[in-house]
Amino acid sequence: MMRTDGTGKSGYHHGDLRNALIEAATELARAGGPEAVVLRAAARRVGVSPTAAYRHFTGQGDLLRAVKARGQRWLADTMEEVVGELVRGDGCDGDAGAAAEERVRAMGLGYLRFALAEPGLFRAAFCRLPLPEEETTGKRAGKATGKAVEGEAGGDAGGDAGGFGPDGPRDTRAASAYGLLGEALDALAATGRMPAGRRPGAEFAAWSAVHGLAVLTLDGPLSRLPGEQRDAVVEGVLASVLRGLTAPA
Repeated sequence: MMRTDGTGKSGYHHGDLRNALIEAATELARAGGPEAVVLRAAARRVGVSPTAAYRHFTGQGDLLRAVKARGQRWLADTMEEVVGELVRGDGCDGDAGAAAEERVRAMGLGYLRFALAEPGLFRAAFCRLPLPEEETTGKRAGKATGKAVEGEAGGDAGGDAGGFGPDGPRDTRAASAYGLLGEALDALAATGRMPAGRRPGAEFAAWSAVHGLAVLTLDGPLSRLPGEQRDAVVEGVLASVLRGLTAPA
């Protein structure tokens, strides 16, 4: 909870300073991407000293990890929101296969909606974190202070791979965009729309196509397209992804 002392200076009457710093850092990322996520800047925004902030985070990488986790959760939430808008139950006149296809399409649209609406936070959600030796230093510091240094999701919620470990997605909320896509592809295979032999690894192909489109639209030549043309490109890419997933074996 924010307060103002007798001098008129903003201060922080601590209830949950850690989350207040994450909120501030999220706003910094929304405005300026991952480069804007600086612990001292977040502390200024909240109205506390850097020393107080360092009791909760070991440095920029530690704070950025929490912002990554939040961005990845918001991404998943937006995907689910668009699915809710476009897919109703079995939908498509009771055709479960058609509904499964529409669910995959809606997830792609949700992914792109989030990227275009929140470009700074989207970039932060998939940015690289500090090098391993810096991470080791941060973990030692975290143990010394008794504070968790992992992401807001309650574990290492991102790392350099945006929710992935050496053996696949980590079991955290930060990896839920991957999990949602996997569930949708499972349903696509279960209805017979996607050949069973094509299911293994299909999420990587689908995600790569949609994420690449998002990056090209934000930072590449597609950023110059008028809205109507951009929408046509999006629909074309999603249709191509679905054709690839559902083509006969």
